[in-house]
Amino acid sequence: MPLPSWFEVSAFVVLGAILLADLAVVARRPHVPSIRECSLWVAGYVTLALAFAVLLFLVSGPEVSGEFLSGWITEYSLSVDNLFVFVLIMSRFAVPRGSQQMVLMMGIILSLVLRGACIAVGAAAIERFSWVFYLFGVFLVYTAVQFLRGSDDDEEFEENLLVRQARRLFPIAPDFDGSRLVTRHEGRRTLTPMMIVFLAIGSTDLLFAVDSIPAIFGLTKDPFVVFTATLFALMGLRQLYFLLGGLLDRLVYLSVGLSVILAFIGSKMIMEALHTNDIGFINGGDPVSWAPEVPTAASLGVIVVVLALTTAASLLRSRRTPDVPSPGTPDVPSPGPDPKPSVSVPPDPARD
Repeated sequence: MPLPSWFEVSAFVVLGAILLADLAVVARRPHVPSIRECSLWVAGYVTLALAFAVLLFLVSGPEVSGEFLSGWITEYSLSVDNLFVFVLIMSRFAVPRGSQQMVLMMGIILSLVLRGACIAVGAAAIERFSWVFYLFGVFLVYTAVQFLRGSDDDEEFEENLLVRQARRLFPIAPDFDGSRLVTRHEGRRTLTPMMIVFLAIGSTDLLFAVDSIPAIFGLTKDPFVVFTATLFALMGLRQLYFLLGGLLDRLVYLSVGLSVILAFIGSKMIMEALHTNDIGFINGGDPVSWAPEVPTAASLGVIVVVLALTTAASLLRSRRTPDVPSPGTPDVPSPGPDPKPSVSVPPDPARD
């Protein structure tokens, strides 16, 4: 049963209000949240997502509810993997601990805007061109291989073209000025390193969307379900960053699990495209009836089992391996005073 318009509008209004309230809390009292505070927020957002799945079940039935759960779990897992990059960006630019909440929250808002645009474009492309599912499926399988090949590599954040150009075109102060984006340095108005951090996280989020949006379209074609699953996956990501902290280094097999999930979804998309095939050089332009069809319940089961196994294997390995401090781990042990970084923005070789 299709979702009624009043339900979709009401959902967007309520979820938008929750995000604005979360942003207001961060803007009013920027601080390093405690483990208890983070745990309560993350548990609250997870509970809210599960309650939303129940509402979808009551309003539209088990199929839509199952698609939402599959999409939400997949996007949430990809978001956890994205936290590794957030850690590297925070470390690279020496963001003060008290400002990290604001950086993460603004990054999440920007990510929602960018992913919303990607969802709109993806939905329109799927509606108009049937061959897009082939393209998405092959891309996800390729991405899965890249995940697997890079799972054991030491990652290091490298500034992309947008960040490098911003540093060359605009004057940037050497130190942070709280959460300000513009400040005065040596008598002139300059950007602060916070602006560069926002650009780095925002542009990185756009690259994340290229992976995650095709993945969730492989589980559901409903733009509303796609967007709400993505929204719930990003809600609570800020608190999850502080909650996991050094535990991120222990999830050593997360990339392996994500590669399996992406390969599975990519293969599923290709199979679905074969069912509605109209491309002339494939089976003479006729649908391929023998291609297996994967139900939503099976997709949800595969995703949950793979994530459970990779998480258990990661924790088991971490127990057998001595703890080694990671340079990329966020330093958030307590809400103490922020140490002033000696160099907030790495020097630009082009200016030397």
